[in-house]
Amino acid sequence: MSEPDARSRVRVAALAVLVVGAGLAVHLRLPDSAVSDIAGDALYAMVAFLAVVFIAPRVRPWIAGAIALGWCMAVELFQLTGVPLQVGGLITPAVLVLGTVFDARDLLVYVVTVALMTGADAAARGIRS
Repeated sequence: MSEPDARSRVRVAALAVLVVGAGLAVHLRLPDSAVSDIAGDALYAMVAFLAVVFIAPRVRPWIAGAIALGWCMAVELFQLTGVPLQVGGLITPAVLVLGTVFDARDLLVYVVTVALMTGADAAARGIRS
């Protein structure tokens, strides 16, 4: 069984690079606001989904979505411990992966974004269920 064209690793990697670039632009160029926070969270969830698909290109869209959402939720809940904030103070780039402080709104952004990514992936692959 060959992997669908829409999920080729080259395409997924290229899209992930674009999403990471957009995320860095949001993080570095836009003022800190609710809009930039939501955009950053959505891009983070997108790249989490793309990472799953890159690693396992044959995985069903809903499984990729569940794994990506689980990752995003785990990272957000990990922020409740204060460890990501401390690590980010020592290793600045860690903030891009671990975030800093918990925000319940982020959880909703992750759910919506991963649902949209899952639906788009299923549609691109012609999957109805």
